[in-house]
Amino acid sequence: MTLPFFVYGTLRPGEVNHGLFLRGRTRSEEPGRLADAVLYAGPGYPYAVEEPGGGMVSGELVTARPEAYEGLLAELDRLEEYVPGDPRSLYERVERKVVRAADGVAVRAWVYVAAPAVATRLRARGRTIEGGDWRTRT
Repeated sequence: MTLPFFVYGTLRPGEVNHGLFLRGRTRSEEPGRLADAVLYAGPGYPYAVEEPGGGMVSGELVTARPEAYEGLLAELDRLEEYVPGDPRSLYERVERKVVRAADGVAVRAWVYVAAPAVATRLRARGRTIEGGDWRTRT
């Protein structure tokens, strides 16, 4: 399934991994928000933890160029240390609705959220990023 990606941390424009992974491989990048999620600070990068009725995470909806999609998907899975079915994964790639900031339309997108074991640890002793925006962290 070809879906855009919702990025909320180091893959956002101006952040370190944007240039390494996305520059020149995207058709569009537009601001968006993921509902029912809380953003936690990790060592060097954030984790979105799903919380029904929780906060909102800010980021960008990134649509890959068609010819770059498959390679980009594989590279992002590696970057996010996501292996389907592996309990050691740091993140899980899930399909979620993300609201485009420009028009309020909900768009289905791939989102890397904290894997269950990581989410449990973060809920117990993690540090939230108030407002859900990685760029405003202190």
